[in-house]
Amino acid sequence: MIEWIGYIASIVIAVSMLMSSLLKLRWINLFGAALFSAYGFIIGAIPVGLLNGFIVAIDVYYLTKMYSKKEYFKVLEVRADNKYLLEFLNYYKEDILRYFPEFSYNPEMNKLSFFVLRNMSVAGIVLAREHSVDELIIGLDYTIPEYRDFKVGKYVYKENAKYFTNRGYKTLCSKLDNKTHINYLKKMGFKYNENSKMLKKELQ
Repeated sequence: MIEWIGYIASIVIAVSMLMSSLLKLRWINLFGAALFSAYGFIIGAIPVGLLNGFIVAIDVYYLTKMYSKKEYFKVLEVRADNKYLLEFLNYYKEDILRYFPEFSYNPEMNKLSFFVLRNMSVAGIVLAREHSVDELIIGLDYTIPEYRDFKVGKYVYKENAKYFTNRGYKTLCSKLDNKTHINYLKKMGFKYNENSKMLKKELQ
């Protein structure tokens, strides 16, 4: 049983190295290092226990900074035929299709196209089209792997909801594309609407 703690700790740490999201990497690495530290002390390998205990402390330090840091967010609206937008969609095409398997870019359908900047770096993109006079369908809400910690979504749909209401929209809609994306939207306040068979968020 003691050896299995070491094996599991090794696997967890290895998995953490595969994470593209720095936040996930820190959390998983913290858990693995904590297991390794406990394993080291149990078998009497004090250096192993102390070293991994130190790694735990480092992970806790950086996680605390990540959660407490005040970050700068900004919506940067662009035209539907913007060249950088087209290059962005092409570069992340395969990853986009993992979450939006039916996505196909049609500039003529776009009513709103904007990048989400996080500390002046492009963190994601939102493309939307009108469903009715006061409703928008979010055709694409994509965040690049490095920034998938829900902060971008919280900014777009909660902290900056006025971006949509100032343009006369009262409801945001999204089709059911992918289980992961559905769970994300529910955390952002979207609720399933039986009549439309879509997820909807009423803006205050």
